[in-house]
Amino acid sequence: IEKVLLIVITSDRGLAGAFNTNLIKLAKATIAEKYEAQYKKGNVTIWNMGKKGYEHFTKINYKTDATHKDIFLQLTFENVQKASLAAMKAFEEKQFDVIEIVYSQFKNAATQRFEVERFLPIPKVAKKEGDKKADFIFDPSKEELVAELMPKILNTQLYKAVLDSNASEHGARMTAMDKASENANEMLRSLKISYNRARQAAITTELTEIVSGAAALQG
Repeated sequence: IEKVLLIVITSDRGLAGAFNTNLIKLAKATIAEKYEAQYKKGNVTIWNMGKKGYEHFTKINYKTDATHKDIFLQLTFENVQKASLAAMKAFEEKQFDVIEIVYSQFKNAATQRFEVERFLPIPKVAKKEGDKKADFIFDPSKEELVAELMPKILNTQLYKAVLDSNASEHGARMTAMDKASENANEMLRSLKISYNRARQAAITTELTEIVSGAAALQG
C-alpha cells in the first residue's frame, strides 16, 4: 500500500456534542495506526463529506479534497453515487491502493458507533472451518455478475454510510440539546437557591439593624 484515500463523513453544522470531534479523532487515529508511513510521504488523501471535517483537516494542512463536502445540501442517491463512482475510477486508475470510509453507524437516537469500513479493495470473506465448497452454475457467468453487481453494491455501501452519519448527527444533536436543557435547568435551580439565600440574609441583616437601633434608642 503506497497511496491511501479516506472518505471522512462529518456534518455541516455543530451543536451535536462530540459527534464531529469523535469522527475526526478516529480518522487521525486510523492514519497514525495503519498509514503513518504513507502519511509521512504525503500519500494520504482525505475526501470530506460535510463542512466540519473539511474545515478541520484543511486548517491543520492535511491533503484534502472539497469536491463532495457539500453533499448534505442535496442528499440524494445520485449525488452520493457520483462520489462513489469517482472513488472507484480513482482506484481503477491506480491513484489509490486502498480506500476506507470513516463514518458514524446509527444504532439508536442515543447511541452512535464510529467505524472505519473498507471500501476498496473489497475485503475477502474468511472461510470458516467445516464450510463445504459449493459448486454453483452461474447464468450469466460469474465475471458478468461481478461486473454488474459490484458497482451497485459499492454505491449502496457509501450511500448507507452517508445516511447513517446523517441520522447519527441528528441523534447526537438531540442528545446534546437534551443534556444542555438539563444543565440549564440545574443551573437555574442553583441560582434560585443562591438568590433566595442572599435575599434572606439581607432581610435578616436589616431586621437585626432595626432591632439593635430600637434597643439603643430605648437604652
